Amino acid sequence: MESRENNQEIIYGRNSVMEALKAGTSINRLIYANGEGTGSLKVILGLAKEKGILTAAQDRKKLDEICGNRNHQGVVAYIAAASYVTPDEILQLAKDKGEPPFVVILDEIQDPHNLGAILRTADAVGAHGVIIPKHRAVGLTGTVAKTSAGALHHVLVSRVTNIPATLDYLKEQGLWIAGTDLSGTMPFYQADFKGPIGLVIGSEGHGMGQLTCKKCDFVVTIPMCGQVTSLNASVAAGVVMYEIFKQHKGGR
Repeated sequence: MESRENNQEIIYGRNSVMEALKAGTSINRLIYANGEGTGSLKVILGLAKEKGILTAAQDRKKLDEICGNRNHQGVVAYIAAASYVTPDEILQLAKDKGEPPFVVILDEIQDPHNLGAILRTADAVGAHGVIIPKHRAVGLTGTVAKTSAGALHHVLVSRVTNIPATLDYLKEQGLWIAGTDLSGTMPFYQADFKGPIGLVIGSEGHGMGQLTCKKCDFVVTIPMCGQVTSLNASVAAGVVMYEIFKQHKGGR
């Protein structure tokens, strides 16, 4: 069965969740009742593990609350508001357009409003796609879709298991990887973004992970003269994305 919870699409019931998994439906995460893990639910959890879907045990009363009834049979799946693509599909889009790839990579963004705002700006500047991690990050929820003001349906989004490994792959495909961090030594407006570029935006509060930072070819910073020491993640992303947009369109 299908329902909604906090602007997120959910399906529940063993048959419904099983069929969604078999059909390849994009699922952000799956929760199941504590103490249950046998029979068809064991098969469901096995399929979820094979597909790299996050799973977590919850009290049965929590599942009752989420579904608004007790007919969930001990399992609830949160469905992505849009389908994910592979990094190669993002690169292919750039190739089809005859443009240097412009990819935004988000390192553990957890606020759905930030992700939605970043997708909206990514659409505005013509980015070919956005890459997000499967773990410790928000997926394509209903809140993300609403905040993006429709951009979610126009921007390709890839969800990967390992961001550092993905950065290595993008570099193999000819992209330069630019990180954004307070530790950066180069103001973003002095950087050369003209060619194929992957822009990494760190998480709220923590910035880029150490390994992710090491994978970057260079790290830029956004100079500030106010009393606040950092910008909101979506604002910082927007500032640098528009610089890339300007350079790709011939300005400097």
